[in-house]
Amino acid sequence: MDLWRSSFWALAVLLACSCGQRQEPQETARKQDAAPLPDSTAALLGPDSLPDGPAKALVLERNVKIRDYFAFIDSVVVCEDTLLPYPLTEHLLVRANPWIIDSLANTDYYRMMERDSFVYEQEELIVLRRGDTLLLPGPEEARELLRRMNNTVIDLNIPEFRLRVIEEGDTLFTFPVRVGRNQRKYLALAKATVDLRTMPGDGHIIRIARYPLFLDPGTGRRFTHTRRDDGRTTVMPLIPWIEPEIDGHRYGQLIHPTTNPKTLNKAYSNGCIGVKEADAWYIYYFAPVGTRAHLHYDLRVVGPDGNTTELKDIYGWKGRRFPDQSDAAALEEASRKTPSGCVCGDVE
Repeated sequence: MDLWRSSFWALAVLLACSCGQRQEPQETARKQDAAPLPDSTAALLGPDSLPDGPAKALVLERNVKIRDYFAFIDSVVVCEDTLLPYPLTEHLLVRANPWIIDSLANTDYYRMMERDSFVYEQEELIVLRRGDTLLLPGPEEARELLRRMNNTVIDLNIPEFRLRVIEEGDTLFTFPVRVGRNQRKYLALAKATVDLRTMPGDGHIIRIARYPLFLDPGTGRRFTHTRRDDGRTTVMPLIPWIEPEIDGHRYGQLIHPTTNPKTLNKAYSNGCIGVKEADAWYIYYFAPVGTRAHLHYDLRVVGPDGNTTELKDIYGWKGRRFPDQSDAAALEEASRKTPSGCVCGDVE
């Protein structure tokens, strides 16, 4: 059903704009009961040329819900890629329209609750509205965006519980996170008792999942609902996550949203780096595949005022070498078995 849906959108746009480019979906895991779209993309977009430069504006004539968002963005990329003098990607398109990230971030359950709006199923929220305009960047803007994207680092200081998006030496965002617990635990998917601590090292983002699965860490059973910090239960939100490879290993240390932000600023997870739902959208669009990742364990940090703070040694690694990760093989095997899954432990 998911592949059919993506194909439906792509075909609609191909018919509308006579493009010949075909783009394979980045992720195939998707809930199986999703209904097909009732309207074609041909009726959704109306092209309109900008007065200066080769850039183009696409004016939406229908609303787009989160459940259809990725398929819609893919369809635009498929259609417009062959008409531009540079390769168009999802990340390039959205980075040229940063308001889209803001719109996605504002679907965060807790942001919605601050506006007295309870959302049971986030996928039903409208994220792009009729009359919104998507701007396709011209060659110079595209070149500049790509240069900045190629000089971006995802920086995580584990005991500080802070993830930073750093672009050309400038910190664009600082997000609170949760990291792995200081314990060992049996994980059914790994078929082994493994170290849950988030391991430091250097690497890069190797994979994204736009339709992720959340799995029970003990049994491997898929979660479809989650209990929020306020005690209410909702459907699991549709928010992408990313996976870094660290020092040549895939530990399964995913960077993904948590539906329970009360666990942030703690060593709480099964090794993953958890962030707020809103923050996950910014990280996703600022860290495409290939983005460098630097995970470190620094107990002394210098604040904006120039003063140095000594952090709590959450893993007992002060003055010691980091332990050899003997669980790497088991964790990598679990990661291969669940290419769209995450063993999180904070959902019900």
